[in-house]
Amino acid sequence: MLGLSGKVAIVTGCASGIGAATVRRLCADGAAVLGTDLDAARGAALCDEVGARFAVQDVSDRALWPRIVAQAVAAFGRLDILVNNAGMVSGAGIEDHDDAAMFAAWDKVLAVNLSGTMAGCRAAIAAMRDNPGGPKGAIVNIASTTAITPLPTDVGYSASKAAVRALSKSVATWCAQAGLAIRCNTVIPGATHTGILEATEQQMPGFLTMVAKTSPLNRLADPSETAAAIAFLASDECPFMTGADMLVDGGALAIHPGF
Repeated sequence: MLGLSGKVAIVTGCASGIGAATVRRLCADGAAVLGTDLDAARGAALCDEVGARFAVQDVSDRALWPRIVAQAVAAFGRLDILVNNAGMVSGAGIEDHDDAAMFAAWDKVLAVNLSGTMAGCRAAIAAMRDNPGGPKGAIVNIASTTAITPLPTDVGYSASKAAVRALSKSVATWCAQAGLAIRCNTVIPGATHTGILEATEQQMPGFLTMVAKTSPLNRLADPSETAAAIAFLASDECPFMTGADMLVDGGALAIHPGF
């Protein structure tokens, strides 16, 4: 366990999968956590179970972000960690739909995955500047191996996750050059056993087995394994890591590098 006692964190997309595992891990490590999600029932149940607070949030609503951050600061007195985990897929290749449907899906995915992440970074940095003892914090943005090896079947998801990597590096270097002790890193999960993959398995029996074979470990990641990497980047154990990509992909990109 990492010592996160006294740290305050916000985790988006907390109702399931990697987000839920991250809330569990950060709370277990001693952090005070505000989890957010659109799924109020599941998000609140998870947070109640582990002793975290919960707020309903659509991360694509830019006006809501300062209020979410202010809620965490009001409850706990500061903000140390932001985990931008909330995301969505569109399941559409470049020619799969007519223009209206295609651009509606594209706009929604980018609003959640990219603009929501940027708005979160911006609101968090403003709060971290005012932390007692001076500006300090850690932002962890969740991308995907599709940022490096894009999916032909989901142009919006692939493009948005690639942009999240660039966004993280821009935020990291901005904070560093501004003299702020605020780090920003990216976690890049591979195939992880989440509700999205389970739903796909129901539609395409054998899908999970096929996806598991993309890793030389020949299995899917458990969300807790990705949460462990997130907790490390959020902690004080890696003060010289910023603008970095942390792969949690079971070696998939070691054998399928995408170059």
